[in-house]
Amino acid sequence: MQNFTTITGYVDLAQIVLYMFWLFFAGLIYYLVREGHREGYPMESDSLGRAVIKGWPVPDPKVFKLAGGKSVTVPDGRAEPPLMARVTSPAPGSPIEPTGDPMVDGVGPAGYSLRADEPDRMHSGEPLLKPLRVASAYSVAKQDVDPRGLPVIGGDGKPGGVVRDLWIDSAEMMFRYLEVETTGASGTRRVLLPIPFARIRRNHVEVNSIYSHHFAKVPGTRNPDVVTMLEEEKISAFYGGGTLYADPKRSEPLL
Repeated sequence: MQNFTTITGYVDLAQIVLYMFWLFFAGLIYYLVREGHREGYPMESDSLGRAVIKGWPVPDPKVFKLAGGKSVTVPDGRAEPPLMARVTSPAPGSPIEPTGDPMVDGVGPAGYSLRADEPDRMHSGEPLLKPLRVASAYSVAKQDVDPRGLPVIGGDGKPGGVVRDLWIDSAEMMFRYLEVETTGASGTRRVLLPIPFARIRRNHVEVNSIYSHHFAKVPGTRNPDVVTMLEEEKISAFYGGGTLYADPKRSEPLL
């Protein structure tokens, strides 16, 4: 009986399938490496600073079409902002040391991504995040503490402001920010406090990441009723940076 799985005396169907798998796997590796380099260049070099590396294989810029007819090209060719820090040692991999105000300069734990400077929107086109004064159909659950009117206590145990409103995520049906009224050298202003950094008590709101005098420096919003994705990044980075930079003692070794 003739064996149809054998093409010649030296090549059979299983061997052809194995070669086809090798070719497919090699193509998959090439594709993944190519896509992994899409946003990887230019890059920073520990020894040379800015290093424009072409590498291989680097793909051509890719255009992503967004809702509303807009498009984004990756990479977009935008120059990265200068790093407000210096390397503590010429050895590769050495830590960096801030040279300015690290909580607003985007250094270390205060780093942030350059997201689009426009609000995150729902499918209908409306902003995703809204204060309750705008989203009047929502309210705080009766069994929960309504933080509006409560003082905000910083990590130093001193009041930094008063909660005036809450911002809700209309898609997830949960609060994302507390709106805090604070007073500084430039007068009274309102800033946003991310819910994960706040602990709401019955009589006050605790914030351990920053101190009372830092609330006046929290990055603000252009529109009092709208927050953009870039503004969200800067606000969250400020509080995140405070976990290390709010007090010089926090960046010192424990021992």
